[in-house]
Amino acid sequence: MKTNDLKANIRHLLKERNAIFLAHNYQPPEIQDLADLCGDSLELSIQAARTEADVILFCGVHFMAETAAILSPEKTVLLPRPDAGCPMAEMIDPVSLRARIDELPPMPVVTYVNSSAAVKALSTICCTSANAVAVVESLDAEAVLMTPDRNLARYTAARTKKKVHVWEGCCPIHDRLSPEDVRRAREAHPGAVFMAHPECRPEVLALADVITSTSGMLRTAAESDSSRFIVGTEVGLLYPLKKANPAKEFFAASERMLCEDMKKISLQDVLKSLEQLHGRVTVPEDIRRPAFAAVQRMIDLAL
Repeated sequence: MKTNDLKANIRHLLKERNAIFLAHNYQPPEIQDLADLCGDSLELSIQAARTEADVILFCGVHFMAETAAILSPEKTVLLPRPDAGCPMAEMIDPVSLRARIDELPPMPVVTYVNSSAAVKALSTICCTSANAVAVVESLDAEAVLMTPDRNLARYTAARTKKKVHVWEGCCPIHDRLSPEDVRRAREAHPGAVFMAHPECRPEVLALADVITSTSGMLRTAAESDSSRFIVGTEVGLLYPLKKANPAKEFFAASERMLCEDMKKISLQDVLKSLEQLHGRVTVPEDIRRPAFAAVQRMIDLAL
C-alpha cells in the first residue's frame, strides 16, 4: 500500500473508531507527523484522558500505554507493537520492590513514571524527570526510596536535603552517554548549548549547560537566544526540535543514543492495530486503583 493511502486509511479509521492518536517525542518522524498529539508520555496520557475519544492509540512503549489505561480505564488503549518495551522499566518488578521496602525503615516510595503499573501500585507517589525534585520536596519525610532510575535519583539527591535511597536501574540509552562523547560533540560544534536529560550519568550532567526533560528541551530551544544545540537524549527528539525551530541547528550528543524499542512501530502496525483493535493494553483493577492514586498525587501537586 502506498504511503499516502496508508495514511488516509489510518485517518479514516481514527475517525470511525473515535480514536485519538498519541506519539511520544522519540517515535519515527512519519508517526509523529500523523499523530494528533506528540509529547512526553505522561502529558499525552493526561490530555487523552480529558478527551471524548473512545480509543487511545499510543505509539510509544508498554509502560506508556499502561499509564494511559490507568488514567482512562473506560477507554480502549492500543499499543500497535506490544513487544515495544522499556529496559529501565524491566529493571524493577513488584516482588523485588516489596522486598526492598521491607528492608528499609518506613518511608515514601517515589517512582518514575517510566515503570510498570504493578510497580506504581506499590508506590506512594510518581514523578517525572521534570518534577522529581518538587515531588520529593513535597513529602513530609526525611528520607525516600526513588525507583527505578539511579541517575534521576542522584540528580534529585543533589538538589534536596532529604536522604534519597537509590534503586540500581537506569535507561541504557541515556546511561551510555559518556563525558568523552560530550567533549567530542562540543569540539565538533563549538558554542552550541549542551542540553542533557536527567537520566544521564552525573558526570555527564556536570558538563551540561541545561539539564531538563524532553519537553523542557523543546521549551529551551524555542525560548533561547542560542541557535545551536547539542541534544543529550534519544536521537528521536531531534526531529520535533528541528520541526519546531527550523532556523536553529540541533546535533546529537551521540548517535549511539538510539532506542530500538521506540522505533518498532510502523504505519502498517498502526493500521493493523486500528483495524483489528490489536495490542490492547489493560490494567487489572486491583493494580490500577493504587497505581492511579500514586499518579494522581503527583498530578495534584501541579494544580
